[in-house]
Amino acid sequence: MRRILFLARAEILHVVRDRATLAQVLVLPIVQLLVLSNAATFEILNTPVYVVDFDHTSVSRGLVDRFKASGHFQVIGQSGSLDLGNDALLKGDVTLVLAIPTDFEASLVRTGSAKVQLNVNAEKGSAAGIVQSYASKILRAYATELSAEMRPGRRTIADPAGAPPTRGAPAIEVTVRGWYNPTLNYQHYMVPGILVALVTMIGTLLSAQNIAREKELGTIEQLNVTPMTRGQFITAKLLPFWALGLLDLAIGLTAGRFVFGIPMQGSLVLLFGAAALYLVVALAIGLWISTLVETQQQAMFVTFFIVNVYLLMSGLFTPIDSMAPWVQTVSLINPVRHFVAIARAILIKGAGLAEIAQPLSILAVYAAVMLTVAVRQYSKRAA
Repeated sequence: MRRILFLARAEILHVVRDRATLAQVLVLPIVQLLVLSNAATFEILNTPVYVVDFDHTSVSRGLVDRFKASGHFQVIGQSGSLDLGNDALLKGDVTLVLAIPTDFEASLVRTGSAKVQLNVNAEKGSAAGIVQSYASKILRAYATELSAEMRPGRRTIADPAGAPPTRGAPAIEVTVRGWYNPTLNYQHYMVPGILVALVTMIGTLLSAQNIAREKELGTIEQLNVTPMTRGQFITAKLLPFWALGLLDLAIGLTAGRFVFGIPMQGSLVLLFGAAALYLVVALAIGLWISTLVETQQQAMFVTFFIVNVYLLMSGLFTPIDSMAPWVQTVSLINPVRHFVAIARAILIKGAGLAEIAQPLSILAVYAAVMLTVAVRQYSKRAA
């Protein structure tokens, strides 16, 4: 342990004395945070929806069918429990919960008016507004369709009580509840994701460059023949960047809170615990990259390629449910996707350990696998 701390102290002194590296670690992430948080846009497709149908009539089923056929929505769950729908909303499995009341068809026939409720995951900011507008458009179109069916001589909707249908055009009244981000502020959605991107860059790029620099200078061979084991050497090399990643996260959260007013609904201890685990993944990937290259320039190019793909497939800029189905499947092996989901769930939704257990477990497995592969590959190259 003493050897590890001694080498880790040397690495910290190297970073502190190197002004370029220090600026790269502390200044550039904040600049990127301030710029990128104002530069992101959205395009919404295939939004996951949970349907809670209390009516169970042909009219309510027809409404659900219109959502399915619209191309904008994908019904991934349906039941008679609003609690199940809201749980899916909290876990991030769906963006919208469509609740149809028990008297939906009867109200349309008798009074010409009926209500539905839309619970929207408003943490996605402006994207939630787009989802709401799509849903409202479907509801208006369905109301117009029902109006044509209920004209005299074309009655196709029967009143269970036998009363004649209304002659007016039916209307569907919508009650919208914006959950988690009622002001639809897109920065509340973007900033946690950008923080993940910055932590990823710090953990992956700097760890890959650091060991590549040792190769360039020829000092890697000198370190390999010291009494220090390779495990101790790798731990000492990566520990400072692990700590710097957590420091960057703390700085970014402070800036997000006071500059953008980002809500912090959940436990910061849980967030930093997840970040500590995620940084092991990022550092392991950086170590693995360092075993594939010989120079810092090569490390930079390889890291840029990998991180770029990670970010584009993480749901940071484009919602996962808007991607092609095969891309959604491939993105499941993307660790950035899982930590972005964790950060947003904790900060915006106030999610606890139970709600983030699945992505956190995936990160734990990812960390164990990548660290094992990277250490073995490093030992093989250094032998």
